[in-house]
Amino acid sequence: MSTFAELEISAEPAGGVPFTRYDMGWVILCVGMAIGAGIVFLPVQVGITGVWVFAASVVLAYPALYMMQQLYLQTLSGSTECENYAGIITQYFGKNWGIFLAVVYFFMLLKGMLTYSLAVTFDTAKYLQSFGMTTGLLSNSPFFSLAILCLLVLIAAQGEKLIFKVSGPLVLFKLGVVVLLGVVMIPHWDTRVNLPPLPEIKRFVIDTILTVPFTLFSILFVQILSPMNIAFRKVEKDPRIATYRAIRANRIAYAILAIAVLFFATSFAFALSHEQALLAKAQNISALALAGSVIPGDGVLYMTAALNVFAILTAFLGIYLGFEESIKGMVMNILTRFVPHERVNARLVSAGICVFIVLGLWLWVQTRFSILLLQQLASPIYGIASFIIPCVLVYKVPALRKYLSPKVWYVFVFGVIVSLSPVLKAMGY
Repeated sequence: MSTFAELEISAEPAGGVPFTRYDMGWVILCVGMAIGAGIVFLPVQVGITGVWVFAASVVLAYPALYMMQQLYLQTLSGSTECENYAGIITQYFGKNWGIFLAVVYFFMLLKGMLTYSLAVTFDTAKYLQSFGMTTGLLSNSPFFSLAILCLLVLIAAQGEKLIFKVSGPLVLFKLGVVVLLGVVMIPHWDTRVNLPPLPEIKRFVIDTILTVPFTLFSILFVQILSPMNIAFRKVEKDPRIATYRAIRANRIAYAILAIAVLFFATSFAFALSHEQALLAKAQNISALALAGSVIPGDGVLYMTAALNVFAILTAFLGIYLGFEESIKGMVMNILTRFVPHERVNARLVSAGICVFIVLGLWLWVQTRFSILLLQQLASPIYGIASFIIPCVLVYKVPALRKYLSPKVWYVFVFGVIVSLSPVLKAMGY
Protein backbone atom coordinates (compact mmCIF):
# COMPACT_ATOMS: atom_id res chain seq x y z
CA MET A 1 0.00 0.00 0.00
CA SER A 2 1.29 3.41 -0.92
CA THR A 3 2.20 5.97 1.72
CA PHE A 4 -0.47 8.11 0.05
CA ALA A 5 -3.05 6.21 2.10
CA GLU A 6 -1.47 7.67 5.21
CA LEU A 7 -1.90 11.28 4.05
CA GLU A 8 -4.77 13.52 5.02
CA ILE A 9 -6.71 13.77 1.77
CA SER A 10 -9.67 15.90 2.73
CA ALA A 11 -7.72 19.07 3.58
CA GLU A 12 -6.66 21.51 0.87
CA PRO A 13 -3.00 21.02 -0.13
CA ALA A 14 -0.57 23.86 0.58
CA GLY A 15 -0.60 26.59 -2.04
CA GLY A 16 -4.25 26.17 -2.97
CA VAL A 17 -5.82 24.26 -5.84
CA PRO A 18 -7.59 26.27 -8.56
CA PHE A 19 -11.17 25.41 -9.44
CA THR A 20 -11.14 24.78 -13.20
CA ARG A 21 -13.77 24.23 -15.91
CA TYR A 22 -12.97 20.53 -15.62
CA ASP A 23 -13.91 20.62 -11.93
CA MET A 24 -17.08 22.50 -12.80
CA GLY A 25 -17.88 19.88 -15.42
CA TRP A 26 -17.83 17.17 -12.78
CA VAL A 27 -19.94 19.26 -10.39
CA ILE A 28 -22.53 19.67 -13.15
CA LEU A 29 -22.41 15.95 -13.93
CA CYS A 30 -22.90 15.10 -10.23
CA VAL A 31 -25.91 17.43 -10.05
CA GLY A 32 -27.29 15.91 -13.24
CA MET A 33 -26.83 12.41 -11.84
CA ALA A 34 -28.81 13.29 -8.72
CA ILE A 35 -31.74 15.10 -10.37
CA GLY A 36 -33.49 12.05 -11.76
CA ALA A 37 -36.29 9.73 -10.75
CA GLY A 38 -35.79 10.46 -7.03
CA ILE A 39 -36.78 14.12 -7.17
CA VAL A 40 -39.72 13.35 -9.47
CA PHE A 41 -41.43 11.02 -6.99
CA LEU A 42 -40.30 12.56 -3.67
CA PRO A 43 -43.13 15.16 -3.38
CA VAL A 44 -45.76 12.45 -3.86
CA GLN A 45 -44.31 10.44 -0.98
CA VAL A 46 -44.11 13.61 1.14
CA GLY A 47 -47.75 14.36 0.35
CA ILE A 48 -48.77 10.90 1.52
CA THR A 49 -46.74 10.71 4.74
CA GLY A 50 -46.73 14.41 5.70
CA VAL A 51 -44.25 17.23 6.17
CA TRP A 52 -43.13 16.11 9.65
CA VAL A 53 -42.14 12.66 8.39
CA PHE A 54 -40.28 14.28 5.51
CA ALA A 55 -38.43 16.57 7.92
CA ALA A 56 -37.38 13.57 10.03
CA SER A 57 -36.22 11.67 6.95
CA VAL A 58 -34.15 14.67 5.84
CA VAL A 59 -32.50 14.93 9.29
CA LEU A 60 -31.57 11.24 9.03
CA ALA A 61 -30.72 10.96 5.33
CA TYR A 62 -28.93 14.14 4.26
CA PRO A 63 -26.13 14.08 6.91
CA ALA A 64 -25.67 10.33 6.36
CA LEU A 65 -25.47 10.86 2.61
CA TYR A 66 -22.83 13.58 2.94
CA MET A 67 -20.73 11.49 5.35
CA MET A 68 -21.08 8.40 3.16
CA GLN A 69 -20.05 10.09 -0.09
CA GLN A 70 -16.97 11.67 1.48
CA LEU A 71 -16.07 8.36 3.13
CA TYR A 72 -16.65 6.59 -0.19
CA LEU A 73 -14.18 8.88 -1.95
CA GLN A 74 -11.63 8.51 0.84
CA THR A 75 -11.74 4.71 0.68
CA LEU A 76 -11.45 4.76 -3.12
CA SER A 77 -8.57 7.21 -3.04
CA GLY A 78 -6.48 5.27 -0.55
CA SER A 79 -5.44 2.74 -3.19
CA THR A 80 -2.09 2.82 -5.02
CA GLU A 81 -3.65 2.43 -8.49
CA CYS A 82 -6.98 3.67 -9.71
CA GLU A 83 -8.41 2.16 -12.88
CA ASN A 84 -11.80 0.88 -11.75
CA TYR A 85 -13.78 0.14 -8.60
CA ALA A 86 -13.19 -3.61 -8.78
CA GLY A 87 -9.44 -3.05 -9.10
CA ILE A 88 -9.44 -0.83 -6.03
CA ILE A 89 -11.35 -3.39 -3.96
CA THR A 90 -9.00 -6.11 -5.22
CA GLN A 91 -6.02 -4.17 -3.86
CA TYR A 92 -7.62 -4.16 -0.42
CA PHE A 93 -9.05 -7.68 -0.14
CA GLY A 94 -7.75 -9.75 -3.08
CA LYS A 95 -9.41 -10.89 -6.32
CA ASN A 96 -12.18 -13.00 -4.78
CA TRP A 97 -13.45 -10.19 -2.55
CA GLY A 98 -12.87 -7.80 -5.42
CA ILE A 99 -15.22 -9.63 -7.76
CA PHE A 100 -17.84 -10.09 -5.02
CA LEU A 101 -17.96 -6.43 -4.02
CA ALA A 102 -17.75 -5.35 -7.65
CA VAL A 103 -20.88 -7.43 -8.34
CA VAL A 104 -22.70 -5.65 -5.49
CA TYR A 105 -21.61 -2.29 -6.88
CA PHE A 106 -22.66 -3.44 -10.34
CA PHE A 107 -26.20 -4.21 -9.17
CA MET A 108 -26.46 -0.73 -7.64
CA LEU A 109 -25.58 0.81 -10.99
CA LEU A 110 -27.68 -1.72 -12.86
CA LYS A 111 -30.78 -0.56 -11.01
CA GLY A 112 -30.18 2.97 -12.23
CA MET A 113 -29.59 1.87 -15.82
CA LEU A 114 -32.72 -0.30 -15.78
CA THR A 115 -34.82 2.53 -14.34
CA TYR A 116 -33.62 5.19 -16.74
CA SER A 117 -33.71 2.96 -19.84
CA LEU A 118 -37.40 2.30 -19.12
CA ALA A 119 -38.16 5.91 -18.25
CA VAL A 120 -36.35 7.50 -21.19
CA THR A 121 -38.16 5.19 -23.62
CA PHE A 122 -41.71 5.45 -22.31
CA ASP A 123 -41.63 9.06 -21.11
CA THR A 124 -40.17 10.30 -24.39
CA ALA A 125 -42.80 8.40 -26.38
CA LYS A 126 -45.57 9.73 -24.11
CA TYR A 127 -44.49 13.34 -24.43
CA LEU A 128 -44.15 13.05 -28.23
CA GLN A 129 -47.76 11.86 -28.29
CA SER A 130 -48.99 14.47 -25.78
CA PHE A 131 -47.58 17.34 -27.83
CA GLY A 132 -49.13 15.98 -31.04
CA MET A 133 -45.86 15.00 -32.72
CA THR A 134 -47.03 11.38 -33.05
CA THR A 135 -50.48 9.82 -33.18
CA GLY A 136 -49.59 6.63 -31.32
CA LEU A 137 -46.98 5.61 -28.75
CA LEU A 138 -43.62 5.00 -30.39
CA SER A 139 -42.63 2.91 -27.36
CA ASN A 140 -44.85 0.15 -28.75
CA SER A 141 -42.22 -0.35 -31.44
CA PRO A 142 -39.05 -2.17 -30.33
CA PHE A 143 -37.05 -0.21 -32.90
CA PHE A 144 -37.81 3.07 -31.09
CA SER A 145 -36.23 1.92 -27.83
CA LEU A 146 -33.28 0.40 -29.72
CA ALA A 147 -32.66 3.68 -31.56
CA ILE A 148 -32.81 5.76 -28.36
CA LEU A 149 -30.51 3.40 -26.45
CA CYS A 150 -28.00 3.26 -29.31
CA LEU A 151 -27.91 7.07 -29.46
CA LEU A 152 -27.47 7.51 -25.70
CA VAL A 153 -24.77 4.85 -25.38
CA LEU A 154 -22.97 6.28 -28.43
CA ILE A 155 -22.85 9.70 -26.72
CA ALA A 156 -21.96 8.35 -23.28
CA ALA A 157 -19.24 6.00 -24.56
CA GLN A 158 -17.23 8.96 -25.91
CA GLY A 159 -16.13 9.81 -22.36
CA GLU A 160 -16.71 12.50 -19.79
CA LYS A 161 -15.63 15.45 -21.99
CA LEU A 162 -18.40 14.90 -24.54
CA ILE A 163 -20.88 14.16 -21.75
CA PHE A 164 -19.90 17.50 -20.18
CA LYS A 165 -20.80 19.28 -23.44
CA VAL A 166 -24.10 17.42 -23.85
CA SER A 167 -25.17 17.31 -20.21
CA GLY A 168 -23.98 20.72 -19.04
CA PRO A 169 -26.71 22.91 -20.58
CA LEU A 170 -29.39 20.31 -19.81
CA VAL A 171 -28.34 20.03 -16.16
CA LEU A 172 -28.28 23.80 -15.68
CA PHE A 173 -31.69 24.03 -17.32
CA LYS A 174 -33.31 21.38 -15.15
CA LEU A 175 -31.71 22.80 -11.99
CA GLY A 176 -33.23 26.15 -12.91
CA VAL A 177 -36.61 24.53 -13.53
CA VAL A 178 -36.47 22.78 -10.13
CA VAL A 179 -35.96 26.14 -8.39
CA LEU A 180 -38.52 27.93 -10.60
CA LEU A 181 -41.21 25.31 -9.96
CA GLY A 182 -40.58 25.69 -6.24
CA VAL A 183 -41.08 29.46 -6.58
CA VAL A 184 -44.28 29.30 -8.67
CA MET A 185 -45.78 26.87 -6.13
CA ILE A 186 -45.49 29.42 -3.30
CA PRO A 187 -48.81 31.22 -4.03
CA HIS A 188 -50.54 27.83 -3.79
CA TRP A 189 -49.19 26.97 -0.32
CA ASP A 190 -51.82 26.01 2.24
CA THR A 191 -50.02 25.34 5.51
CA ARG A 192 -53.28 25.05 7.48
CA VAL A 193 -54.26 21.95 5.51
CA ASN A 194 -50.87 20.58 4.49
CA LEU A 195 -49.14 20.96 7.86
CA PRO A 196 -50.93 18.26 9.88
CA PRO A 197 -50.25 17.39 13.52
CA LEU A 198 -47.58 14.84 14.39
CA PRO A 199 -48.77 11.22 13.88
CA GLU A 200 -48.57 8.64 16.65
CA ILE A 201 -45.01 7.46 17.31
CA LYS A 202 -45.15 3.97 15.72
CA ARG A 203 -46.70 5.28 12.52
CA PHE A 204 -44.22 8.16 12.52
CA VAL A 205 -41.18 5.85 12.77
CA ILE A 206 -42.46 3.43 10.10
CA ASP A 207 -43.38 6.23 7.68
CA THR A 208 -39.97 7.85 8.22
CA ILE A 209 -38.16 4.61 7.35
CA LEU A 210 -40.34 4.18 4.26
CA THR A 211 -39.70 7.79 3.20
CA VAL A 212 -35.93 7.63 3.74
CA PRO A 213 -35.19 5.95 0.35
CA PHE A 214 -37.12 8.68 -1.51
CA THR A 215 -35.29 11.41 0.41
CA LEU A 216 -31.97 9.66 -0.18
CA PHE A 217 -32.47 9.16 -3.92
CA SER A 218 -33.48 12.82 -4.33
CA ILE A 219 -29.84 14.01 -4.08
CA LEU A 220 -27.84 10.75 -4.33
CA PHE A 221 -25.00 10.70 -6.86
CA VAL A 222 -22.70 8.03 -5.40
CA GLN A 223 -22.82 6.12 -8.71
CA ILE A 224 -20.61 8.74 -10.35
CA LEU A 225 -18.06 9.19 -7.54
CA SER A 226 -15.84 6.32 -8.64
CA PRO A 227 -15.57 7.52 -12.27
CA MET A 228 -14.96 11.07 -10.99
CA ASN A 229 -12.22 9.89 -8.65
CA ILE A 230 -10.59 7.87 -11.44
CA ALA A 231 -10.81 10.81 -13.86
CA PHE A 232 -9.11 13.21 -11.44
CA ARG A 233 -6.39 10.64 -10.71
CA LYS A 234 -5.69 10.42 -14.46
CA VAL A 235 -5.36 14.17 -15.04
CA GLU A 236 -3.57 15.02 -11.77
CA LYS A 237 -0.05 13.75 -11.06
CA ASP A 238 -0.31 14.24 -7.29
CA PRO A 239 -2.92 11.75 -5.97
CA ARG A 240 -3.48 13.91 -2.88
CA ILE A 241 -4.50 16.88 -5.05
CA ALA A 242 -6.64 14.63 -7.25
CA THR A 243 -8.53 13.39 -4.22
CA TYR A 244 -8.95 16.90 -2.85
CA ARG A 245 -10.47 17.99 -6.18
CA ALA A 246 -12.87 15.03 -6.16
CA ILE A 247 -13.97 15.70 -2.58
CA ARG A 248 -14.34 19.44 -3.31
CA ALA A 249 -16.55 18.74 -6.35
CA ASN A 250 -18.62 16.37 -4.19
CA ARG A 251 -19.12 19.04 -1.51
CA ILE A 252 -20.17 21.75 -3.98
CA ALA A 253 -22.60 19.45 -5.80
CA TYR A 254 -24.06 18.28 -2.49
CA ALA A 255 -24.63 21.86 -1.25
CA ILE A 256 -26.32 22.90 -4.49
CA LEU A 257 -28.58 19.84 -4.47
CA ALA A 258 -29.49 20.01 -0.79
CA ILE A 259 -30.65 23.63 -1.07
CA ALA A 260 -32.49 23.26 -4.40
CA VAL A 261 -34.19 19.94 -3.72
CA LEU A 262 -35.23 20.83 -0.17
CA PHE A 263 -36.85 24.01 -1.44
CA PHE A 264 -38.53 22.15 -4.34
CA ALA A 265 -39.88 19.31 -2.17
CA THR A 266 -41.02 21.60 0.65
CA SER A 267 -42.80 23.93 -1.77
CA PHE A 268 -44.62 20.99 -3.37
CA ALA A 269 -45.48 19.57 0.06
CA PHE A 270 -47.22 22.80 1.11
CA ALA A 271 -49.08 23.04 -2.22
CA LEU A 272 -50.01 19.36 -2.66
CA SER A 273 -52.80 17.95 -0.52
CA HIS A 274 -52.83 14.47 0.95
CA GLU A 275 -55.74 13.52 -1.31
CA GLN A 276 -53.89 14.68 -4.42
CA ALA A 277 -50.84 12.67 -3.39
CA LEU A 278 -52.94 9.54 -2.93
CA LEU A 279 -54.47 10.12 -6.37
CA ALA A 280 -51.00 10.45 -7.89
CA LYS A 281 -49.96 7.18 -6.26
CA ALA A 282 -53.09 5.41 -7.55
CA GLN A 283 -52.50 6.72 -11.10
CA ASN A 284 -48.75 5.97 -10.95
CA ILE A 285 -47.83 9.54 -11.94
CA SER A 286 -45.16 11.89 -10.64
CA ALA A 287 -45.30 15.20 -8.82
CA LEU A 288 -44.39 16.92 -12.07
CA ALA A 289 -47.50 15.51 -13.71
CA LEU A 290 -49.55 16.89 -10.83
CA ALA A 291 -48.08 20.37 -11.20
CA GLY A 292 -50.25 20.99 -14.25
CA SER A 293 -53.38 20.33 -12.21
CA VAL A 294 -52.25 22.52 -9.32
CA ILE A 295 -51.21 25.45 -11.52
CA PRO A 296 -53.17 26.21 -14.72
CA GLY A 297 -51.46 27.23 -17.93
CA ASP A 298 -49.26 25.67 -20.59
CA GLY A 299 -46.06 27.17 -19.18
CA VAL A 300 -45.96 24.82 -16.21
CA LEU A 301 -46.83 21.87 -18.46
CA TYR A 302 -43.89 22.63 -20.73
CA MET A 303 -41.53 23.13 -17.78
CA THR A 304 -42.51 19.90 -16.08
CA ALA A 305 -42.32 17.94 -19.34
CA ALA A 306 -38.85 19.30 -20.11
CA LEU A 307 -37.66 18.67 -16.54
CA ASN A 308 -38.93 15.10 -16.60
CA VAL A 309 -37.23 14.23 -19.90
CA PHE A 310 -33.99 16.11 -19.21
CA ALA A 311 -33.72 14.72 -15.68
CA ILE A 312 -33.90 11.17 -16.97
CA LEU A 313 -31.65 11.85 -19.97
CA THR A 314 -28.79 13.47 -18.03
CA ALA A 315 -29.04 10.92 -15.22
CA PHE A 316 -28.67 8.14 -17.80
CA LEU A 317 -25.56 9.79 -19.27
CA GLY A 318 -24.11 10.32 -15.81
CA ILE A 319 -24.67 6.80 -14.54
CA TYR A 320 -23.38 5.21 -17.75
CA LEU A 321 -19.77 6.10 -16.84
CA GLY A 322 -19.98 4.18 -13.58
CA PHE A 323 -21.93 1.32 -15.17
CA GLU A 324 -19.40 0.80 -17.97
CA GLU A 325 -16.53 1.08 -15.51
CA SER A 326 -18.13 -1.52 -13.23
CA ILE A 327 -18.61 -4.04 -16.06
CA LYS A 328 -15.10 -3.41 -17.33
CA GLY A 329 -13.72 -3.97 -13.85
CA MET A 330 -15.42 -7.36 -13.55
CA VAL A 331 -14.41 -8.37 -17.08
CA MET A 332 -10.79 -7.42 -16.44
CA ASN A 333 -10.86 -9.20 -13.09
CA ILE A 334 -11.87 -12.41 -14.87
CA LEU A 335 -9.67 -12.00 -17.97
CA THR A 336 -6.50 -11.30 -16.00
CA ARG A 337 -6.91 -14.62 -14.23
CA PHE A 338 -6.14 -16.28 -17.58
CA VAL A 339 -4.39 -13.62 -19.69
CA PRO A 340 -1.63 -11.20 -18.62
CA HIS A 341 -2.97 -7.67 -18.20
CA GLU A 342 -0.71 -6.20 -20.89
CA ARG A 343 -2.04 -8.65 -23.50
CA VAL A 344 -5.69 -7.64 -23.03
CA ASN A 345 -7.03 -5.45 -25.86
CA ALA A 346 -8.68 -2.64 -23.88
CA ARG A 347 -10.37 -1.07 -26.93
CA LEU A 348 -11.92 -4.39 -27.96
CA VAL A 349 -13.16 -4.94 -24.40
CA SER A 350 -14.73 -1.46 -24.32
CA ALA A 351 -16.45 -1.94 -27.68
CA GLY A 352 -17.82 -5.32 -26.61
CA ILE A 353 -19.15 -3.81 -23.38
CA CYS A 354 -20.99 -1.05 -25.30
CA VAL A 355 -22.72 -3.60 -27.55
CA PHE A 356 -23.60 -5.74 -24.53
CA ILE A 357 -25.12 -2.77 -22.69
CA VAL A 358 -27.29 -1.71 -25.63
CA LEU A 359 -28.63 -5.21 -26.28
CA GLY A 360 -29.17 -5.94 -22.59
CA LEU A 361 -31.08 -2.71 -21.93
CA TRP A 362 -33.09 -3.11 -25.12
CA LEU A 363 -34.27 -6.58 -24.07
CA TRP A 364 -35.05 -5.24 -20.58
CA VAL A 365 -37.22 -2.40 -21.93
CA GLN A 366 -39.34 -4.95 -23.79
CA THR A 367 -40.42 -6.44 -20.41
CA ARG A 368 -42.11 -3.11 -19.38
CA PHE A 369 -41.26 -3.76 -15.74
CA SER A 370 -42.80 -1.41 -13.14
CA ILE A 371 -40.45 1.48 -12.33
CA LEU A 372 -42.04 2.08 -8.91
CA LEU A 373 -41.63 -1.57 -7.93
CA LEU A 374 -38.01 -1.45 -9.05
CA GLN A 375 -37.43 1.61 -6.84
CA GLN A 376 -38.82 -0.24 -3.81
CA LEU A 377 -36.76 -3.37 -4.40
CA ALA A 378 -33.50 -1.46 -4.89
CA SER A 379 -33.12 0.03 -1.41
CA PRO A 380 -31.04 -2.83 0.09
CA ILE A 381 -28.64 -2.70 -2.87
CA TYR A 382 -27.89 0.97 -2.16
CA GLY A 383 -27.78 0.37 1.58
CA ILE A 384 -25.13 -2.33 1.17
CA ALA A 385 -23.06 -0.94 -1.70
CA SER A 386 -23.12 2.76 -0.77
CA PHE A 387 -23.24 2.78 3.02
CA ILE A 388 -22.24 -0.56 4.53
CA ILE A 389 -19.30 -1.51 2.25
CA PRO A 390 -17.29 1.73 2.76
CA CYS A 391 -17.70 1.28 6.53
CA VAL A 392 -16.46 -2.32 6.29
CA LEU A 393 -13.44 -1.10 4.31
CA VAL A 394 -12.59 1.44 7.00
CA TYR A 395 -12.92 -1.21 9.72
CA LYS A 396 -10.99 -3.95 7.88
CA VAL A 397 -8.20 -2.10 6.04
CA PRO A 398 -5.40 -0.89 8.37
CA ALA A 399 -4.47 2.03 6.08
CA LEU A 400 -8.06 3.31 6.27
CA ARG A 401 -8.54 2.76 10.01
CA LYS A 402 -7.76 6.44 10.65
CA TYR A 403 -11.23 7.27 9.27
CA LEU A 404 -12.97 5.16 11.92
CA SER A 405 -15.20 7.47 13.97
CA PRO A 406 -18.81 7.81 15.22
CA LYS A 407 -19.66 9.14 11.74
CA VAL A 408 -18.73 5.77 10.24
CA TRP A 409 -21.03 3.94 12.65
CA TYR A 410 -23.83 6.38 11.83
CA VAL A 411 -23.37 5.72 8.12
CA PHE A 412 -23.39 1.96 8.80
CA VAL A 413 -26.62 2.11 10.85
CA PHE A 414 -28.25 4.29 8.22
CA GLY A 415 -27.34 1.70 5.59
CA VAL A 416 -29.17 -0.90 7.64
CA ILE A 417 -32.21 1.41 7.92
CA VAL A 418 -32.29 1.93 4.14
CA SER A 419 -32.17 -1.85 3.67
CA LEU A 420 -35.23 -2.33 5.89
CA SER A 421 -37.62 -0.45 3.62
CA PRO A 422 -38.66 -3.45 1.44
CA VAL A 423 -39.10 -5.58 4.57
CA LEU A 424 -41.60 -3.11 6.03
CA LYS A 425 -43.30 -2.90 2.65
CA ALA A 426 -43.62 -6.69 2.54
CA MET A 427 -45.16 -6.62 6.04
CA GLY A 428 -47.98 -4.45 4.71
CA TYR A 429 -46.96 -1.04 6.04
